[in-house]
Amino acid sequence: MFMVFLARTEPAQSMANPSCMAKTKYAEKRSMSGEEEENAAELKIGDEFLKAKCLMNCEVALILEHKYEQLQQMSDDPMNQVSQVFEKSLQYVKRFSRYKNPDAVRQVREILSRYQLAEFELCVLGNLCPETVEEAIAMVPSIKTKGRAHDDEAIEKMLNDLSLIKKFE
Repeated sequence: MFMVFLARTEPAQSMANPSCMAKTKYAEKRSMSGEEEENAAELKIGDEFLKAKCLMNCEVALILEHKYEQLQQMSDDPMNQVSQVFEKSLQYVKRFSRYKNPDAVRQVREILSRYQLAEFELCVLGNLCPETVEEAIAMVPSIKTKGRAHDDEAIEKMLNDLSLIKKFE
C-alpha cells in the first residue's frame, strides 16, 4: 500500500467538502457582480433553468423504451447495439417511474400544468408523488412562496388528482 500525506493549508471545512472552496469563490464572484444567489426554495434558479423543458422519469422511460424498441428492430446491424449506459439509464427511469401507463403519464403532466408550476417543480412533484401538503411543500418549498396562488387547498386538490391517476392506473 502506498500512502501520501499532504499538509493542510486550507480551513477544515473545505477539506471535509472539497467543493466548498469553489462554492465560496463562486458566491463571492456573484455577490461582487451584483447577481442574486440561486435558491430553488424561492424559485431563484437562473433564467436558463427556468426556461428549460424538464421531463419526469416516467416521460424519459417512455422515450427510452421507444428508442430501445427501435434499436431492437434494427439489431441485425452491429452498429445499432444498445450501450450499457443506455440500458442502465432505461433501468433507472423505469425503476423510479411512478406512472407506467402512457395515458397516465400524459394526464399527470396535464394536471400539474394547470397549476402554473415551473418545469422543475412539476417534475419533482411528478417524480416523488408526495401524499400530503406538508410533504409537497417540504419537497418543493417554492410552491408556497408569496405571490403565488397555491394555498393548502389547491395543493391538496393537486395531490388528490395525482393519487386518483395512480389509483386507476
